[in-house]
This record gives sequence, structure tokens and C-alpha cells, in this order.
Amino acid sequence: MSEDAPKRRPSGLGRGLSSLLGDAVHEGPVSGGPKRGDVRQLPVASIEPHPDQPRRVFREEALAELAQSIQSRGVIQPIVVRPHGHRFQIVAGERRWRAAQKARLHEIPAIVREFSEAETLEIALLENLQRQDLNAIEEAQAYKRLMEDFGHTQEALGQIVHKSRSHVANLLRLLDLPPAVQAMVDSGELTMGHARALVSAQDPEALADEVVRRGLSVRETEKLAREGKPTRQRPLPIGYKGASADIAALERQLGDMIGLKVAIKHTPKGGSVTLAYGSLDQLDMICQRLSGDKF
Repeated sequence: MSEDAPKRRPSGLGRGLSSLLGDAVHEGPVSGGPKRGDVRQLPVASIEPHPDQPRRVFREEALAELAQSIQSRGVIQPIVVRPHGHRFQIVAGERRWRAAQKARLHEIPAIVREFSEAETLEIALLENLQRQDLNAIEEAQAYKRLMEDFGHTQEALGQIVHKSRSHVANLLRLLDLPPAVQAMVDSGELTMGHARALVSAQDPEALADEVVRRGLSVRETEKLAREGKPTRQRPLPIGYKGASADIAALERQLGDMIGLKVAIKHTPKGGSVTLAYGSLDQLDMICQRLSGDKF
């Protein structure tokens, strides 16, 4: 595909990956041999990952846990691949493919679909975002690429991956951090909360080193980032009136983690945590996270 060729958006993306996979399963013929669109058992060795896969870090501990689950229950959800020469290239599901290799499986269930290069990349980005498979920097880079290469707006991305527009905007700001600080987020040395605080620091790299060295909390990092820097005091939103600084910081951290607005009401005898959602898809995402079902 030439660089000037228009990039056609894959059908079904606005309805989510589960809808895409459902369409793929039901596209196959009712009778006859396996054809493209069916769920098929493919040799693990005949499949290769996409070189532009947005996820760069695959944690061995998590892969080992998934491999153990696959050994006992098998691969519950097929991966999605496209024909690539005499082999197949992964469109969605590289983590399951890697875990299947660890589990010493010879075959893996897969859905074979025809996708262009642009479609393959967009689906790979969205699949990782919807499945919560990316760290904060990888997620930010995925958002940036979807906006620059495929014309998505922040609001549209938020709707597709069931996150708030402010969550998408906050992630994109992390790409303003120096490469060394982004690498610390990539490696897990810094959380998204730390990174978000460092964006406003006068010397993010020096402060990041101090945060890691001293094991500072997000709240402590926010305080250090503000020191020596004149800022205009901003009034807290109505929902935060009367809340302590620690509660407000916790609301922001939880909001960053799940991509939704979080409100905490705390009293000496207890309190409540409220998650605000704007669609049934977001409600479904909340239910899936509470049940621990990511797939």
C-alpha cells in the first residue's frame, strides 16, 4: 500500500473488538471445508507476530500465568490472523500466541481474515487498548498513532476503548516527557500517576530519578513537582469540595487507572466510591473489570 493511498477503516471497530470477533466467527460457511472466516486450528509455528505490534513489553510472570491457564483449560478465545505469504500474521492475540508456545501447544484456534496493512495496524492498536494490555507510554503512543494515521479524535477514541476523553488527553501529555522518563514508565519503575505529575515539573528527568531512588508516592511527587514553580491556584470542581487533598489525589489516581470519573465520599464510619459512566459499553467494561474477566 502506498503512503498516499487512503486508509480504509475496518468495519465494526466502533462496536468494539468483541463484535469484530463475533462477525468473524459467523462469516464462515455452514458446510464444506474450512475457509477464511472460520475458526481453525493452525500450527503455532506457522504464525508470526506483526512487526508494528504496539505492545513492546510482555512480562514473563504474566505470560507464565496465562500459559498455566492454557495448559489446564486450553485457549478459550481464538486469535485473529491474516494470510501473509505462506504463513499467517497476527492481527489480534499475540499474548495468547506467546503463552500457547510456553504451554507447548502445537496448534492454536485462530480466525483467518483478509486485512490490509492499515487495517491490521489499527485493529492491533485498538485490541491492545481495549484489553488493557499496554503500559501508560505504550497506550499513549497507540492513541497518538490512531489520531495521526487514522484520523480519530480524542473523544472518538475514548468511546471506542471505553475511556473518558480526559483520560486520553492525560495519556497523550506523557509523550512530552523526556525519553529517559518514558523508559522508566515502560519498565514499571514509575506509574502513570507519577508520570502525570512529572509532566509539569521543571526538570522531569532529575525528579524521576529522585522518585525512583527514594520510592516516593504519587502525592509526594506531585508536591515536589509544584515546589519552586509559581502556579495559579485552581478551584476544585464541585464534586471535590470538602474533600481532603489525599482523597482528591486518590480520585485522580483511580480515574487514571480505569479511565472514568471517580468520586470518593469518606466519613469516619466509612464511605463510598462512585464510578461515572456515559454508555452501556462503559458499564459493561466496569462489570468485566469487577468480575476479573478481561476476555
